[in-house]
Amino acid sequence: MINQIFDIISKRIDAFLMACLFLTLILGLFVIYSASAPYMYKQAINIAVALICMWTVANIAPHHLQRLALPLYVLGVILLIAVELFGYSSKGAQRWLNIGFTKIQPSELMRIALPMMLAWYFAKVEGKASPRDFIVAGLLLFVPVVLIKMQPDLGTSIMIFASGFYILYLAGLNWKLLTGSVTSLAVITPVVYHFRQPLLDMLINHGLLHDYQRKRIEILLGDIQDPLGAGYNTMQSVIAVGSGGVDGKGWLNGTQTQLDFLPEHHTDFIFAVFSEEFGFIGNLLLLSLFSLIILRGLYIASSAQNTFNRLLAGSITLTFFTYVFVNMGMVSGILPVVGVPLPLISYGGTSMVTLAISFGILMSIHTH
Repeated sequence: MINQIFDIISKRIDAFLMACLFLTLILGLFVIYSASAPYMYKQAINIAVALICMWTVANIAPHHLQRLALPLYVLGVILLIAVELFGYSSKGAQRWLNIGFTKIQPSELMRIALPMMLAWYFAKVEGKASPRDFIVAGLLLFVPVVLIKMQPDLGTSIMIFASGFYILYLAGLNWKLLTGSVTSLAVITPVVYHFRQPLLDMLINHGLLHDYQRKRIEILLGDIQDPLGAGYNTMQSVIAVGSGGVDGKGWLNGTQTQLDFLPEHHTDFIFAVFSEEFGFIGNLLLLSLFSLIILRGLYIASSAQNTFNRLLAGSITLTFFTYVFVNMGMVSGILPVVGVPLPLISYGGTSMVTLAISFGILMSIHTH
């Protein structure tokens, strides 16, 4: 009987990927306990719900997921428009919908719906994608990114854009266009840097940038310091990362965390907590786990049997890499603060469930 239950549970679960995810989640629980003990128990519940969602999605065949792509995308766009019209505001951001018994954040849905939609679209034009198809796909990407940016939620809009861009790239976006774009960017970067203040003023005046975002950029470039204001988060996190040294101060012994110098230490800046307590050796362990997850995801993408599966698996894996890179760069002071959590480690229910669904899709693609 026990063997039958185990077979049912593990039938569509990729053992190697699940082992890496499980180890990372356990590590995350230890760090959250050190950062803020009460949140560990809430996170354990989040993980349990997320694993159920992952198992459920892993048992849905990819061709069924493909049929859900268009309805999910349309629903996501409608919900984002609803947020703009009558969404719930908190801390100066309008990102949630109050549906009575709870609040939902539609932008989280688009993390899955957008790559599914674009993968579905390119699967329909497989083998005969034209420049027109890439323009249409670009418009499909543009709509949710702009709606999320208006909330304002720059971090999520960047991640949504990245997930869609990876689909365009994997679908065969012209390499000459990419090379030309990178070259042009490299050429104009010195000019942009020289005229950065007028450009920032222009972006502010046109509503494309907020004052707090401008300060974060200026702090990153060294134009201002503001250690007790906009630069406080970055300064404290860099101190925490550096003070960990080679082997760290030990679990529960991080002074920046325990003395409450480090802000948002159980969410966006949890990597600073980890670095201070486990040091360079701990970071190598965490990066190894992340690398194994990413390599497994890329293997699943390369082994996929059709265009939809290949594009979706590739986008999920590369987007996961982007989340890790942006969060660690933000905490280390080499990227501006954009409010991106560290996957599998940071506290958060919605983000954990969304991430688990993504990995469930990967397992579905591989095991079916």
